[in-house]
Amino acid sequence: MNKPLMAKATAVWLVDNTTLTFRQVADFCGMHELEIQGIADGDVATGVKGFDPVANNQLDQVEIDRGQKDAAYHLKLKFIASAVGEEKRRGPRYTPLSKRQDRPAAILWLVKFHPELTDGQVGKLVGTTKPTILTIRERSHWNINNIQPIDPVALGLCRQSELDAAVQVAARKKAADGTVMSDDERRKLVSTEQSLGMSTDAKTQSGLEALSQFAKPAKEESPADYSDAESFFNLPEDDDEDDEDEDNKTKR
Repeated sequence: MNKPLMAKATAVWLVDNTTLTFRQVADFCGMHELEIQGIADGDVATGVKGFDPVANNQLDQVEIDRGQKDAAYHLKLKFIASAVGEEKRRGPRYTPLSKRQDRPAAILWLVKFHPELTDGQVGKLVGTTKPTILTIRERSHWNINNIQPIDPVALGLCRQSELDAAVQVAARKKAADGTVMSDDERRKLVSTEQSLGMSTDAKTQSGLEALSQFAKPAKEESPADYSDAESFFNLPEDDDEDDEDEDNKTKR
């Protein structure tokens, strides 16, 4: 058994009742670090009641104390004899009835922000069929005008680690085929460490700021040098004095 029972509920309890880092909770619960951050922010697992792993004989309090003192410590799941020999069930992804109505919104999000994903990859992530994905791509779905794109991770249809893995596979396949990726697609392939370290106040430069970097600075006119005494006294005459001299000549 690699992760505790009710992993998401256990992660909610650990976030609310301990000072463990996001990485420690993610490693123990078999989840992605961004999902744990979403739980702390209130964006993921809304309404999920915390599941105490200590009271349910899945984790010792000593492990939690060690993890809170050392951020690099990995929590160890308590040995459960009844879980020995248990194998993961293989088969199509099961989507609860309460979340099946959210699948079109998740499909539209994947099609819009990750067009490099194939229909098979989208189907595995969301748990849907290729004809449904095709109707979303071609915008022939009966309710397409009312569908808003929503992140499938936020909806709970897939995990962030699964989405990242699918995107990386699609990127490697695209590179092997010799297809050049656009700048927007490269920005989406940001690693977890970089995305966690990004500031929320980070802003892109405006067009005027970007152009100002390449604009040539205006040449400053050097002031006249009057350090020489002769050049100081031989100043240029004003235009008004020249006009008076010409008038006197004409009168004469």
